[in-house]
Amino acid sequence: MANKSAEHSHFPWKHIVGFILSIVLTLLALWVAVYTDLSSSAKLWIIFGFAFIQAALQLLMFMHMTESENGTIQVGNTLFGFFGAIVIVLGSIWIFAAHYHHGDHMDGNPPGGAEHSEHSGHNE
Repeated sequence: MANKSAEHSHFPWKHIVGFILSIVLTLLALWVAVYTDLSSSAKLWIIFGFAFIQAALQLLMFMHMTESENGTIQVGNTLFGFFGAIVIVLGSIWIFAAHYHHGDHMDGNPPGGAEHSEHSGHNE
């Protein structure tokens, strides 16, 4: 019992450090977006990297992911969730990018036009 009260009576340094790091990461992302001459795709990759680091930081610092008895299970479940989300997002982007021009034809006619229709020989 004395251990629990001693645990809760100390100053929350972990929360303060997490808060300051979150602010620093946010300001770094703002600086990259506004004050650099990088390409848009490079800016996006850097900002997504900062966002991923900040999400992990907040899960560890504020959500107490590793402090309970089953902290490794929580971390494993979170990593599995991140993996599923990344697969869905990147898979969707890949499908959209790979099949964006799938319906385009070299002659400029849309697919299923009159010259490609199986009923094009039937004139009324």
